[in-house]
Amino acid sequence: MTAAMWRALPGILADLAADMKVRVLILTGAGATFCSGADISEIHELGDNDDDTGLTVVAEDALMTFPKPVIAMIEGYCVGGGCQLALACDLRLAASGARFGVTPAKLGIVYPLSSTRRLAQIAGPATAKLLLFSAELIDADQALRTGLVDEVCPPESLRERVYGLAATIAGRSRLTLTAAKQIIDGRAGETEVRAWQREARESGEMDEGVQAYRERRSPGFSWDAK
Repeated sequence: MTAAMWRALPGILADLAADMKVRVLILTGAGATFCSGADISEIHELGDNDDDTGLTVVAEDALMTFPKPVIAMIEGYCVGGGCQLALACDLRLAASGARFGVTPAKLGIVYPLSSTRRLAQIAGPATAKLLLFSAELIDADQALRTGLVDEVCPPESLRERVYGLAATIAGRSRLTLTAAKQIIDGRAGETEVRAWQREARESGEMDEGVQAYRERRSPGFSWDAK
């Protein structure tokens, strides 16, 4: 990932967030690798991460706060900045041959505060220390055991599984998905939850879901974020 790519990502995400036709975002690499990390030749252009204002952290935060479900489809290497991007997604599905690593210790770099905490939260403190201390790569099976990824698929079926899951999610209530993402990510408290529950009743979203269930048909959810 070049500095220009990191710099462009927040704007791309803002456009996709505003597009009501977009229901689910799939993040993947162009080719056989998800992302092998930041371009080290541009390390000084990426900015300081001590106050979490560097290009990689700004891009990572834009991805993490994207208002719609985000799935990382991981093939090949997912290393360094690639892990930052993958961990900022809601779900991570990987091919069985994928490899993962967090390698700042090879370069004498201090990993960003938000990225380190997210790694520890998702994979656990022990795995976070193993990855950060050793800078070694782990395989997809170990990533699955630690929670770094949610599913591992044979390479030939990964795309079908990811796009099938995305289609399933796209057919669910946007109101439910938006509320759930905010609650799980810690961006909604009791007041916001009550507001979401009231919105579900008053918008007719809940009535449509219940009626569709009774009639054994697919619901026609119509709620959109304002």
